[in-house]
Amino acid sequence: MATKNFIEELEWRGMIHTIMPGAKEQLEKEMTTAYLGIDPTADSLHIGHLVGVMILKHFQLCGHRPLALVGGATGMIGDPSGKSQERNLLDEATLRHNQEAIKKQLAKLLDFDSDAPNAARMVNNYDWMKDFTFLDFIRDIGKHITVNYMMAKDSVKKRFNGEGDGMSFTEFTYQLVQGYDFLHLYQEYGCRIQLGGSDQWGNITTGTELIRRKLDGEAYAITCPLITKADGTKFGKTESGNVWLDPRYTSPYKFYQFWLNVSDEDAKRYIKIFTLLDRETIGALIAEHEAAPHLRALQKRLAQEVTTMIHSEEEYRKAVEASSILFGGATSEALHALDEQTLLQVFEGVPQFTVAAADLGRSFLDLCAEKTQIFLSKGECRKMVQGGGVSLNKEKVTDPQRPVTGDDLIAGKYLLVQRGKKNYYLVIVA
Repeated sequence: MATKNFIEELEWRGMIHTIMPGAKEQLEKEMTTAYLGIDPTADSLHIGHLVGVMILKHFQLCGHRPLALVGGATGMIGDPSGKSQERNLLDEATLRHNQEAIKKQLAKLLDFDSDAPNAARMVNNYDWMKDFTFLDFIRDIGKHITVNYMMAKDSVKKRFNGEGDGMSFTEFTYQLVQGYDFLHLYQEYGCRIQLGGSDQWGNITTGTELIRRKLDGEAYAITCPLITKADGTKFGKTESGNVWLDPRYTSPYKFYQFWLNVSDEDAKRYIKIFTLLDRETIGALIAEHEAAPHLRALQKRLAQEVTTMIHSEEEYRKAVEASSILFGGATSEALHALDEQTLLQVFEGVPQFTVAAADLGRSFLDLCAEKTQIFLSKGECRKMVQGGGVSLNKEKVTDPQRPVTGDDLIAGKYLLVQRGKKNYYLVIVA
């Protein structure tokens, strides 16, 4: 067994909400198997999933065996917990595609492949639910849990008391299906604990109750708090939607920027939850940050750790370079090294002008004062160039008559003009 105590590790990190009596003793007694369910409604995890994945990571690091359950069957139903509307259901082909993509992402964070006794496993509840007939289910499982017990759950009561459009029978049975998952994993893998968010408490305890009533077995629940921002709003959402782990949906640059821009209060909590840094390192970082908050040491380290963990050291360095283009003294080489997607994200919101490819070869003066409105007049352009306040692609312009050619283009179609320190303009050559 590893020397770290799983419960103690999570408690100081602020990642424990409720522990069922007996769970702590079970973990101290022997290597224990636990599972956490992941909803496969998209072909990427987002940072809202990251809390649960980090809990699985700590579980494995503390010497225990994690099971990641991708809910192929439950994903076809829709969990009512914390929701007031029934969601759209997915077909099997979509779910299978999503599960494969999610497994690749989890493999970056969990050890699935070693021969260690606590190597992680991925399971899919569709595999054991697909051949279960309705009659078998209500005979073998449904008879052990009363409707009274199911109705007493908060997630059910809220929907019955007028939140949303009521609750379908499909959703009502969700807790029984999730409870059966726990029962199945208990029998097949010796799984004794289910992990999840605090909103899952009702579903998880249905599983422990089912195991007790059907098998006279002991199983436990451990939940983590739902992560919010300091202002009470939902964590992980931005104006443009979820922050995804897949770079197709959220580029490493935008991912890095999300963590870099969290508030001081949030950074103090998030660095405990979303990194593997130890208590002493985090304590020193918080002290350093409080001594000089304007340097944002906490946010910078948080962004470094999470971006490197999810993407790579190389992608983290690229994100830092991309950030320095807008906010620091980056070079022309760094600018030319940007891919088109990152370039457009770095300069999202800056004024843009489009010129024809035939305009290449004209002077910088003509391009900026005639073909675009970067300068109101040629005179203004000449004056600012003479004063040393104008750059093209991060290189100072010394001669306003210099021709602008195809060799100047970034990613084959862009020019970046800078007036003074903060005024950027993106010229698109179409």
